[in-house]
Amino acid sequence: QVQFVESGGGLAQPGGSLRVSCVASGFTFKSFGMSWYRQVPGKEREWVATITPTGDTTNYVDSVKGRFTISRDNAKNTVNLQMNNLKPEDTAVYYCKAEKFLSGSGWMDYWGQGTQVTVSS
Repeated sequence: QVQFVESGGGLAQPGGSLRVSCVASGFTFKSFGMSWYRQVPGKEREWVATITPTGDTTNYVDSVKGRFTISRDNAKNTVNLQMNNLKPEDTAVYYCKAEKFLSGSGWMDYWGQGTQVTVSS
């Protein structure tokens, strides 16, 4: 079955760095686009970044551009989010998501369980 193991969350000071990772299994990782989302209590889940299956294209929400970098290693079924110059407003639970469009069926997606990132002095 599909499984994700997320790691790397924790506490960082403003201006600091964290790296969250997501190791996937149970599906053909290299054929799925991978994204990171985040959510704070009482708010909708927010898209943060996406990387294409081959890793040649990335996209980011404006609020993290220049600070966050998404990357993937298809040999290790892993997607990472390097977060630099962290701000208190980056505090959230971060989720990885695998997504693939199937013609005739629509989007297929799988979600990780989430990892907490807290930015505070």
